[in-house]
Amino acid sequence: MRAIAALWPVLAGLAAASGQAPWNLWWLALVGYLAGIGYVARSAHPFWTGMLFGAAHFALALVWIVEPFLIDPEATAWLAPIALIGVSVGFGLFWAAAGWVGVRWLKGAVGVAVALGLAELLRSYLLTGFPWALPGHMLIDTDALPAASLVGAHGLGIAVLLGAGLIATGRIAGVAAGAVLWAAPFVVGAALPPAPEGAGPVLRLVQPNAPQHLKWEPDWRGVFFRRGLEETAAATDGPPPVAVVWPETALPELLDYSEDLRPILAEATGGVPLVIGVQRYGPDGHPRNSVALLEGPSGEVAAIHDKHRLVPFGEFLPMQGLFDLIGIGPLASRLAGTFAAGEGPALIDVPGVGPVLPLICYEAIFPQDIARVDRPRAILHLTNDAWFGRRFGPQQHLALTRLRAAESGLPVLRAANTGISAAIDARGTVLASLPLQVHGHLDAALPPALPPTPYLATGDWAALITLFLLAACCVIFSGRIGVVRLPDRP
Repeated sequence: MRAIAALWPVLAGLAAASGQAPWNLWWLALVGYLAGIGYVARSAHPFWTGMLFGAAHFALALVWIVEPFLIDPEATAWLAPIALIGVSVGFGLFWAAAGWVGVRWLKGAVGVAVALGLAELLRSYLLTGFPWALPGHMLIDTDALPAASLVGAHGLGIAVLLGAGLIATGRIAGVAAGAVLWAAPFVVGAALPPAPEGAGPVLRLVQPNAPQHLKWEPDWRGVFFRRGLEETAAATDGPPPVAVVWPETALPELLDYSEDLRPILAEATGGVPLVIGVQRYGPDGHPRNSVALLEGPSGEVAAIHDKHRLVPFGEFLPMQGLFDLIGIGPLASRLAGTFAAGEGPALIDVPGVGPVLPLICYEAIFPQDIARVDRPRAILHLTNDAWFGRRFGPQQHLALTRLRAAESGLPVLRAANTGISAAIDARGTVLASLPLQVHGHLDAALPPALPPTPYLATGDWAALITLFLLAACCVIFSGRIGVVRLPDRP
């Protein structure tokens, strides 16, 4: 019986994860959050029930985490299950703690929902932060997405979680209030004006489709480079592009030693600027993952942005001292990479386009960085999602890029190595795209931007204050709200 009882929060977690891309089953995810919060709230062991709920959610939502370890399976495939279990259990601990706090301190289903919201905010910022597969992300592929311009992902998450917590009380007033909360993002999203019409300068997005296991092979690097050149120089049926964008790490040579390649690139672009992902060595001798703006007939480097949000265990090793202490520091460093971080977000002024904010791969999952710079004309997202497989990871990464557009009111042009390259308007709608696993180019007229959004002004502070106020209400009114009157479960 205990095993069967433990199955229910696992199923609820899987259902909650189904709202994430590529499934986008938001209606099933709502049921999953409702069931999961209800099970935790009436459990005699809310910590462990919350752990099962959370671990199942993250195991499905982040299943793509195994993909980087399968690029070189003979060397690293054994780490794939360890990574998935580690991520699922590690992030599941946040939900486990939320379950315990929600039941023991905040006294019921509403308290569990509020504690989950706080746990997800903490997960988004603690250490380097990992705001991926948040509850609010289940609404990205719905009509509710424009509401993110007001409240951001965590505001959407409050509507999802608090609505589930209220309905889980089983009281008529709670069910009614919860249904209103669930409907609110859709109503607000529909009421907001659409993205402005009009078309700006045309940019060409190049997608060379270089599989990660072949990308740096000597026999293949030239193939992918020539493929990119052909797509760059291809004829157009419409207005000629004013700039070309290649994806992350697309230059097949270190920028420091690319004098012979840059004139070839300039010839292929027809003399228009090229924004390209490169690798280079910084003055400290450490490698950097960067974006370079190349101009002129010789491809002179006019501007550089170094990636400042590095992937933990992918581009750098966090907690180096801990790994040294247990004796595997050198091995962990070799697997993690030794990239150095740039100074922070910065704008690049692209001739014919204006100031743009370049985001390199992982940087697109952090909304707070957009508010740290002067307002750009657009966001350029350069990424290499070949690391993340052919389905789950790239689809979720695109979804998060759509969310950044909706939150900021800025259009996004996205050049992805293996896809999905896309043009996204200021409400987060994909206007045009190239599918996964094909090579090609996309000529995209830059959509207009909206005025600065309320979310850019407040960030996640509004969500944090709201959650603390709700937590205080749960404590003050404990015993009168949020209690699920059902028999205890293990």
